Formats: sequence, C-alpha cells, structure tokens
Amino acid sequence: MSARDVIRETNPAFYERYSKLDDSDEFWEFMVKPLRQSIRVNTLKAPLEVVVERLREEFELEPIPWVREGFFINVDNLAKVPEHGLGLIFGQEASSMIPPVVLEPRPGELVLDMAAAPGSKTGQIAQYMENDGCIIANDPNRDRANVLIANLNRMGVLIARVTTRDGTKFARFENTFDRVLLDAPCSSVGMIRKSWRFLREWREKAVVKYMNIQKRLILAGYKALKPGGVMVYSTCTIDPLENEEVVDYLLRKTDARLERIELPVKTSEPVLEWEGKTYSDELKKALRIHPNDNDTEAFFIAKIVKPGDENE
Repeated sequence: MSARDVIRETNPAFYERYSKLDDSDEFWEFMVKPLRQSIRVNTLKAPLEVVVERLREEFELEPIPWVREGFFINVDNLAKVPEHGLGLIFGQEASSMIPPVVLEPRPGELVLDMAAAPGSKTGQIAQYMENDGCIIANDPNRDRANVLIANLNRMGVLIARVTTRDGTKFARFENTFDRVLLDAPCSSVGMIRKSWRFLREWREKAVVKYMNIQKRLILAGYKALKPGGVMVYSTCTIDPLENEEVVDYLLRKTDARLERIELPVKTSEPVLEWEGKTYSDELKKALRIHPNDNDTEAFFIAKIVKPGDENE
C-alpha cells in the first residue's frame, strides 16, 4: 500500500485538503516517513568544535546547512548520549532551528518568545545572545512551562524569565521588545512524521480554531515589538489558513512588512490563493517548507519588520 493510500484511508478529509497543495507521490511519502534525528550543539556550555569532535568519535554527524550548530546524527535514543544529559547537545528538529536563525537575536536585547515550551528555540535564542540580555519565555500551560524551565536549566540558560500568561496579554507592552518570536500553536501537520496521532486526529475545524488564536497572537506580538524590531512568525503546519492567511491578516491590519529570508534551504511555493481568497504578493518572501523539500518536518517561517528607526 502506498503512503498516499495509507493517508487517504486513515483520514480522507486530510488527504483531500492537502492534495490541493501538493499531490506528488514524494510529498505523501515524506509526510509519513520517520524523521531523521537531529541535534543542536549548545555553545552556552562548551565550544562547538570541542563537542563536535567528541561526538564524531562515536557517531556520524551530518551538518544541517542552515544552522551552524545543527547536525543530523545516527542515534536511536538520545537519552543514552551523555552529552545530552549534560545539556551540551539538545534534540531539536532540523527545520525548527530556522526561526531563531531568522530572528537573529543579539547580546543585550530584550526578546519575547510568546509560545516557548518545550524550550528548544528559547535555548537557541539564548545561545545567540550569549546569555546576555533578557528573554521573556511564555507558555500559558503550567505543565508545559515546567518542562520549559527544566530544559532551560539543563541548557544553562541564565537570561530567561518564564511566564504563564495568555500570549495576547503582551499587547499592553506596546513597542517594548527588540525581537519577538511567535512559534504559534498549530494543527501540527508537520509533526505527523513524529507521531501518527497527528494524522488520525486532524480535523479541519481545529485548523480554523488555531487560525483564530494565531491571528490574535500575531497582532499582540506585533504591538509589543519596538519600531525597527524583528518578529518571526512560524508554525509546523502546511495549512495556508494557519500560515499565509495569518500573516496576510497582519499585513492588512498594520504597517508590518515582510523581509526576504536568505538561507540555504529548499522551499515550496508560498500559497497566494486559497479557497477563493487572494493573499499579498509580500508572502513570496516567507518560507514554506514541505517534508519532501529537505527531508524534515513541515514548517512555515515569515520574517516581519515594524517600520521605524532601524538604527536605534
């Protein structure tokens, strides 16, 4: 039975919806193919070269082209790798390392991570900030916030303050943050490669529910961003309603503009028309990543800039 047939049988509505995006055999095969294990070396705890040299004694490492500290690694269970327990490396999906790279946080800045748990991207941001500055790492779910705290501790992140509020509440801190990451809660289509559950449980009404949450969050995050600041919006889903639709909504409601993302990563064409609705040509600057593009999770990343004094 082909991957296409398995998906069609498991969730016919899912198959029907996303065959409109890409109906190649390759797309369906990679949608269900198990993910390669990838890691990020945590330079807060040790120099990159030292950790890589040590790991290469035991494992095969393949550099991830779009992130200097990222590698694919041939290991079944990271928990058995001592460097993982020590926080020298962190298991992180290869495409999920893109948003912090695009965000380009710098030492001394004030950064908001609106939906931070389990903390892999927060740790990556702290790494680029060299533990200098402040990250407000937010997750409204207490249990997830506890996991976030544990992971930040293991990674040696010293500059994060963990909060557990509804992300939309950050709108009242107008023009405050140098950078904002909204790695939004979503329908997780990209994560089917991790767990079949995401395919079985997928419903179109959940997509619409998430879209409405994402629109409120992106407006709040943009409001909290300083003029001249950068906001990155990302999801691990391929649904245009949660990606292009949400960013287009921000562009229509505010003075936000998009910036092109220059990274050595293969992408699919952004969706500029969906279900009779047309989106801004600006969205050509966003990255839409399907599982078959780079053999990773699906991802969507948009780099948003608030006009203002770029030299502040």
